[in-house]
Amino acid sequence: MKLLDHYGPGKFGLSFELYPPKTKESDAELFANLEDLVTFDPAYITCTYGAGGTTRDKTLDIVTRVKSQFHKPVGAHLTCVGATVDELRSYLQEATERGVDYIVALRGDPPKGETHFTPVDGGLHYANELVELIRSEFPHFGIAVAGYPEVHQEAPNPQADLDNLKRKVDAGAEIVIAQLFYDNEDFFRFRDRCEKAGINAPLIPGILPVTNVKQIKRIAKLCKARLPEQLLERLEAHADDPQGQFDVGVYYATRQVEELVENDAPGIHFYVLNKSKATGTILRALTLPDTAVAD
Repeated sequence: MKLLDHYGPGKFGLSFELYPPKTKESDAELFANLEDLVTFDPAYITCTYGAGGTTRDKTLDIVTRVKSQFHKPVGAHLTCVGATVDELRSYLQEATERGVDYIVALRGDPPKGETHFTPVDGGLHYANELVELIRSEFPHFGIAVAGYPEVHQEAPNPQADLDNLKRKVDAGAEIVIAQLFYDNEDFFRFRDRCEKAGINAPLIPGILPVTNVKQIKRIAKLCKARLPEQLLERLEAHADDPQGQFDVGVYYATRQVEELVENDAPGIHFYVLNKSKATGTILRALTLPDTAVAD
């Protein structure tokens, strides 16, 4: 199925994002959690990889197994970091041979310890160049790219960030997956700006449920996502109570998704952190369009 076919009138694209486990134990835990997640009938499942291009091979191993075991379309992340064009072609060829359906095409973050992205000799500078490579040489892949409701941290201004997103879509990206955010107004403003700029690809909200206040502070700092003061206060009121933090975060994310669906979000992309409890709790509390939620 084409990536765009998961979205549109009468359809709702639910998707999950994984990351490669580091141990055999966490690998087993991931697939045990997927047993629960696939009961919600996701349209597809993606897998990222480590900073600087590490775990690329593991990413392909994960998505290959997911597709074989659960019979769902899968997407592999691919960045420009640390790779020549020939190495990117090699990855895309292997992804083709393994039956990967979609590519999430990203420029990628600078390697640890560096503040600016620098391509390797023979590499690519921007995500739109990666999209162009995939579209011209591997046209069978569906292509997703990232969008930033609160503006990419390296962008000089919001307009430059929007122009960059338009270049990616114009190069052949079919959908835009939004970076995590915790104020829906940021997403709605971003969607309006995309529409005015002529970016017509489906814009999919990315949701990371908060289950640990220290963890989310760290993640939000890395990607420059704003945590609403009210949410922080409620989480910190349960600083010594893990279950309390989980309950607050899941309730907040449930209401967040509910409002997004009511305001015509074409799908939801959950950053599940290889767990199922938070996302499963949220989905059981909702009725999503054209999505069968398990009891």
